[in-house]
Amino acid sequence: MLCMGDLKDRLRSDLTSAMKARDELRSSTLRMVLTAVTNLEVSGKQARELSDDDVLGVLTSEAKKRREAAQAFEDAGRTDSAAKERAEAEVIAEYLPAQLTGDEIRDLVTAAVEETGAAELGMRGMGKVMGVLQPRLKGRADGGAVAAEVRRQLG
Repeated sequence: MLCMGDLKDRLRSDLTSAMKARDELRSSTLRMVLTAVTNLEVSGKQARELSDDDVLGVLTSEAKKRREAAQAFEDAGRTDSAAKERAEAEVIAEYLPAQLTGDEIRDLVTAAVEETGAAELGMRGMGKVMGVLQPRLKGRADGGAVAAEVRRQLG
């Protein structure tokens, strides 16, 4: 596992490399991610250094924003803007852990439902199941896809 700050250091050094290579897309995307990291570090009552898990959370949320924006642009017929958002999402994805497949998500949800005994609770057990799954899936699966699978198994 990376020690604290390794992921942020990697983002910074990759930004420097992208700037030297005059890679506009990569450098603007990494700048944006590092700004989001810094904003989180200085938010709240006291400034703090983010752990790699925190940085991973920022990357996950930034990737999700790009996917949602790309979809919105696509729906509005603005394919050029959608393509730019998707390209940014691909740059961010390089820093995220490998994403789980649908089958892997289904198996993890099944195990969590059995573990929590949520099957007899039906939909009321969703919070319990999601609570068990979230730490295990951190950054490796889209929350919406996981929630949909939980709903499918409990419904």
